[in-house]
Amino acid sequence: MQYRDGQLSMELNRLLLLTAFLLHIKLSRLSPARLVCDNRLIQKYISEAKDMEKRVSQCQELPSLTQPLPLPMVDFSLREWKTKTNETKRQEILCDLALLVDAVTAAQGHVRQECAAALLGQLYKKANSFLLLLKTFSWQDSAWQPDRASRTTLQSHPSVIFLVYRQLVQGKLRFLFHDLAKDFCQEGSRGVPEPPSTPRPRLPQGDSESPAC
Repeated sequence: MQYRDGQLSMELNRLLLLTAFLLHIKLSRLSPARLVCDNRLIQKYISEAKDMEKRVSQCQELPSLTQPLPLPMVDFSLREWKTKTNETKRQEILCDLALLVDAVTAAQGHVRQECAAALLGQLYKKANSFLLLLKTFSWQDSAWQPDRASRTTLQSHPSVIFLVYRQLVQGKLRFLFHDLAKDFCQEGSRGVPEPPSTPRPRLPQGDSESPAC
């Protein structure tokens, strides 16, 4: 019995080491430096966001949620954006992502249709990955301030969540990574052309409010 317990303990230790190794590999692939300096990655995430938005529109007609969810209003003025520090931009996007992740979690509790439920699961993983990544960026010294206010709009249809995520990745996130690349990437990675300005998105009409994120 003691021998078998020892074998089990060794197998568990090996499993823990393997899990830690795989987690390290996964996180290194999503390192801030690579994400910021390799423009192809943000373009990949934009394409994935567009694809999810398209696929959810092809699911069977989704019923509205019984209770509206607060979603971040991610439109912004490019002129005003350029006057902000990178840290202010990071804090603003963190707030938007936190609200978005909360909305996805709430929607998952109500959406039973298999097609949309699977896409909501994918959206949660991607939005939460960005949230965790921006929280741990090594170029900043100050911690995330969860009490920062964010403009929100109340929406009842699950498909709007995918629209907001795509707009956030294609807008604020893309411009933030471009700004960071100019300061933190090697010479050979610089010279990335400035992203074309994105038309200010229009969300379906909903009640607006500004709670803390």
